[in-house]
Amino acid sequence: MFTVFLAGAECPFTCVFCDLWTHTLDGPTPPGALPVQLRLALAEEAVRAARPTCVKLYNASNFFEPRAVPPADLPALAALLQPFARVIVESHPRLVAPAASFARLLPGRLEVAMGLETIHPQAAARLEKGCLPEDFARAAEALHADGIDVRAFVLVGAPFVPAEEAVEWAVRSAAWALDHGAGVVSLIPLRGESFPRPTLDDLERALKRALALGRGIVLADLWDAAALAACDLCRGPRIERLGRMNATGRAEPALSCCFCGAGATA
Repeated sequence: MFTVFLAGAECPFTCVFCDLWTHTLDGPTPPGALPVQLRLALAEEAVRAARPTCVKLYNASNFFEPRAVPPADLPALAALLQPFARVIVESHPRLVAPAASFARLLPGRLEVAMGLETIHPQAAARLEKGCLPEDFARAAEALHADGIDVRAFVLVGAPFVPAEEAVEWAVRSAAWALDHGAGVVSLIPLRGESFPRPTLDDLERALKRALALGRGIVLADLWDAAALAACDLCRGPRIERLGRMNATGRAEPALSCCFCGAGATA
């Protein structure tokens, strides 16, 4: 899969855990800016040589929010995406209404990734996300009705979930997402400095247990995984193991570390 990072407007929602606003513009995305960015990215020699069939447009916001992606730019973006069999974009569950018309402009399959985060009842209500799991379910149902695939983001170590319950609620949330329309679930270890971060062991255990559910595709998000708490001796091999599990969809035996004792629970 080829990922294009697009610079655009900040998300209008203020989730307590999110730091993506640091990668956005101070004002609305200028009309025409995103097609130019996408055209330049697709013209890169390495991209043309690889000829990827799947592309993800990542704008650190919501693809179907007018300030972030001007509606008038959607036809131009779709025209540039004609060679791809699958196009993935991200959106808040309450903003997916325009997805159907955008999907009709694409010859390939559209997939919309949405943040579920957690189904922990108290924690979900305190995230200041502007939606609850029920909103995710309604959005997923509407997207499926229009022939659009759904991907879910689930936090490992979600804010306000007790640390000792972080893995349990991540797995429960992944199962809920799969039961409510997600074909793919990405397990994302909490980032930022406002709340305690999960450990690498937490991410390992969450992925192993979520894979054992035996349905859908479950992946561990390894962006910045090297910053998760783990010993310097085994961190690298353990992250490589997670990468292989992402690629195969199969759990591997835990790696043992004689220095820190890792591997007993992963």
